[in-house]
Amino acid sequence: MIENTSVVSCGDVNIGGQNPVVVQSMTNTDTKNIKDTVEQIKRLQYAGCEIVRVAVPDAESALAIPQIKDSIEIPLIADIHFDHKLAVMAIENGADGVRINPGNIGSMEKVDEIIEAAKKKNVKIRIGVNGGSLEKDILMKYKKPTADALVESCMRHVDHFEKRGFSNIVLSLKSSDINTCIEAYEKISQMTKYPLHVGITEAGSIKSGTIKSSIGIGYLLLRGIGDTIRVSLTGDPCKEIFVARKILSSIGLLKEEVKVISCPTCARTKIGIEKIVDQVEKRVQNIKKDITIAIMGCAVNGPGEAREADLGIAGGCGEGLIFKKGEIVRKVKDEHLVDELMKELEEYKA
Repeated sequence: MIENTSVVSCGDVNIGGQNPVVVQSMTNTDTKNIKDTVEQIKRLQYAGCEIVRVAVPDAESALAIPQIKDSIEIPLIADIHFDHKLAVMAIENGADGVRINPGNIGSMEKVDEIIEAAKKKNVKIRIGVNGGSLEKDILMKYKKPTADALVESCMRHVDHFEKRGFSNIVLSLKSSDINTCIEAYEKISQMTKYPLHVGITEAGSIKSGTIKSSIGIGYLLLRGIGDTIRVSLTGDPCKEIFVARKILSSIGLLKEEVKVISCPTCARTKIGIEKIVDQVEKRVQNIKKDITIAIMGCAVNGPGEAREADLGIAGGCGEGLIFKKGEIVRKVKDEHLVDELMKELEEYKA
């Protein structure tokens, strides 16, 4: 985060201010299935998730929260739609935060019940506006979910929360349209200093969703807008964490991560670049070092073109090169390139 926002705590994680951007995700298991939910959360945490959200569509899901919390190490947020009583129940059962949707949570009297419960437990509330479920009067006013419509919905609830003396809030204004989303976040960032949860909702598959999220989230973060992010992708939520961390790493907001770059390949390529890149990315995903590794297809110009990389390999005919800062270290048989690269990485000191 570049611009100063207020700091809000979610469990033991601080969001906003000068704190690092926090990576979130959401489970896609049945929350009542405690075993599956805990297993998925543990995988998410291993991948780098810092806050996890679970859907709470019924009372049984809310009652599962204590057991889930006892088995995980990251803060848990309850995602609430339609029934404000479920939000109160989730808070009373130990959720570190709740997300409510202004478009379907009901009257302000119902919101007041959530606020009072959150005050007692010192729990964060995210006012999570979504372009697909705006309040009827706002949708009638703007005819469609414009950026101004998202902002009005959000500020209506911000004003109400402030009148009730509650400021432990995070804001989000999500749309599946990138331009609408960006405009809404830019406008709200000029109107309030509450931390912003940034994401493109219903972004899509791993391919299209990665592109949409990278453009939308990346653009906003480069503008200094965003304190916590969630990449929304269809499928395994662990992929969301991978993409989110790559976005942060690519724009310099995540320092302790190995960056892997690779050539696009051409007729000179002598090794299976795509397979090697996949192997290397998997093996470095949990290594905390701020360095860049280059995977190049040939020894003719690989080290030269990738001289800015800290470490790298370049393929050859049967044997390739290991290099540091563009300088060749040694030749290695192709089948041992990845293993030898990992040895160099273990020993590498900036």
